[in-house]
Amino acid sequence: MIFKHFSKEKRKFRLIVQRAAVICEFNPFHNGHKFLIEKIKSDPHNDVVCIMSGNFVQRGDIAITDKYARAKAALYNGADIVVELPTVYAMSGAQTFAENGVRIAAQMNCDRLYFGAENSISDLKEVAGLLENKLINDKIHDLMKNGQYYPKALSMAVGDKYAKVLDQPNNILALEYIKACQKYGLLPIAIPRKGVNHDEDIIRDGIASASKIREMIEKGESYKLLTPMEITNVSTIKSIEPAILYRLKTITAEELRKIADVSEGLEYRIIEASKQYNSLSEIYNAVKTKRYTMARIRRIILSAFLGITAEMQSTPVPYLRILGVKSVLAGTLAGAKLPLIVKTKADYDDLNHISAKEIFKVDLRAAEAMNIARHADPINEFTQGVIKL
Repeated sequence: MIFKHFSKEKRKFRLIVQRAAVICEFNPFHNGHKFLIEKIKSDPHNDVVCIMSGNFVQRGDIAITDKYARAKAALYNGADIVVELPTVYAMSGAQTFAENGVRIAAQMNCDRLYFGAENSISDLKEVAGLLENKLINDKIHDLMKNGQYYPKALSMAVGDKYAKVLDQPNNILALEYIKACQKYGLLPIAIPRKGVNHDEDIIRDGIASASKIREMIEKGESYKLLTPMEITNVSTIKSIEPAILYRLKTITAEELRKIADVSEGLEYRIIEASKQYNSLSEIYNAVKTKRYTMARIRRIILSAFLGITAEMQSTPVPYLRILGVKSVLAGTLAGAKLPLIVKTKADYDDLNHISAKEIFKVDLRAAEAMNIARHADPINEFTQGVIKL
């Protein structure tokens, strides 16, 4: 361990401090994220652990900039520890994304999970309870067998009253957080979103959605009043599109069948579209069906590119990759309940499960893709140290 331990007095003081978790992407870190962290830290006993997607994100895209820049922005704006949500889980559907994010929170000794939502926690818990009902679950599975995609199947299964809750953009993920918190013993706390909703194309009270800010960055518009983050070395999927296309044009049906969510002949649709078209947007549109959302198609394509298999995504997250930490808290990392990756090369070598190493290798591939996309000096995953403030 590279960190020095606390004195006895400091260790004793830390025992009265609670750890609050936030599962996030910070793509990019913006004023809404800052508001959420400030809201949590209004209780002076709260340390905030941010569990952040790395170089690829859940919508099926490369992040706007590298994970270290985003982790540093979080630390400068109130976060105490930033842990990476490995690419394998960051690039998954809501259930796997939430389950492994909450597992990391539990293994980091967090006792609460905060998240943004459009409805109250009581409304969300009521719907989450319905989803534990076998009859409703059977109905969801039947609807999906008949071609409905998961969010639509959920809404249809629970009826009109509760469908209004599920129709809100953040609430499906919020429900998965609540279910995972029940499993791992965390208290779920919903914070009403401030300013704008997820993916909303407006600016209100100095807050814009991450998607709006990304759009502004790509158009060269001024975004600096919307985020405390100076965003340099901007990356987009276009920068690595030729590499993704090459992978799609050379992949086999057998390899594609190992990817999560590939079923019912989707592998052949992907192969045929990849032969026919030379752009990702055309391939996405050719592959999409009523059953598959565009985000799901993008995740499948990028999972094929990065070598993320369904078997990997079914493996519970096996390590804790620390991206950044406030120096005063460094000694408390020793209490984590999974292997820590801090001194990257040595800690990676010490991983004693093949599956853990394979999952980490996906992070390495994602990092090399980011190195190409960001058009700057490459970041070496094995020599880049933990960010400490």
